[in-house]
Amino acid sequence: MDTSNDYYATLGVDSQASTSAIKTAFKKLAFQYHPDVYQGTDAQERMRGILQAYQILSDPEARKEYDSQRLGGGTRRETSGGSAARKESGASTSGHGRFAFPNLRETPGSMLAIVLSGVTYRLSSAQAESLYWDGMLRGAASIAGVDAFYTCQRCYHRWSARGNGHPSTCPNCHAQDWADYLLLRCIHCQAVFASQELRDPLRGNSLYHPYELFPLCPNCRRSQWCPAENKRVQNLRAAAARRTALLWGSIALVLCVVLVAAFVLVVLR
Repeated sequence: MDTSNDYYATLGVDSQASTSAIKTAFKKLAFQYHPDVYQGTDAQERMRGILQAYQILSDPEARKEYDSQRLGGGTRRETSGGSAARKESGASTSGHGRFAFPNLRETPGSMLAIVLSGVTYRLSSAQAESLYWDGMLRGAASIAGVDAFYTCQRCYHRWSARGNGHPSTCPNCHAQDWADYLLLRCIHCQAVFASQELRDPLRGNSLYHPYELFPLCPNCRRSQWCPAENKRVQNLRAAAARRTALLWGSIALVLCVVLVAAFVLVVLR
């Protein structure tokens, strides 16, 4: 792990900052230096540093190890790898985050199991195809196979599924959307990963878009990695261009009317 950079300074938080404070700082900086907003030549480099700091400090084990090395103790161990990963039963680990590299089009018509952070996501062929083409898949988790356990998608807490009815909240973090998941796939490195955050409490719990959470792919750290988000951004830009053209057209029309009216007044005099 690289301790030459002060991740706390990168995010602008204290070394005793809570997880929620770290997340808030990351979101603020991600919006500020998003490649679609920040036009500086160092946009990619800035976002890589911010994302690396967030990935380390938001993970309890990685943060503990980083703090130990930051203070001059502990054993040096590499935890932030690239796209090369250990593959086992369709799952792999790259760095301290967890990514899978499944072949989403290998077995059409059958179920596909993707394991991420100990959670198994079972996708139908249609869901796998959607994740392949769109780079994004939203869904709701159910009982995880034969082990009869529920898994919270926000905090990864697991508890017995025995009981009456579907749980309304997670018994650990009390999230009401504990079953909702968001799987994302990078078109560059083919990494599939899950987001633990889906909604923005500052905007009426509206759904986050991938770029708002991950301006760069967490694995290969490249931009423009999600086809669905790329298409949405293109549509927004096209709509903005149409509005701008309409505005200037309206202004030009008004100016023409004013000039014609002025010309008519001059002639009538």
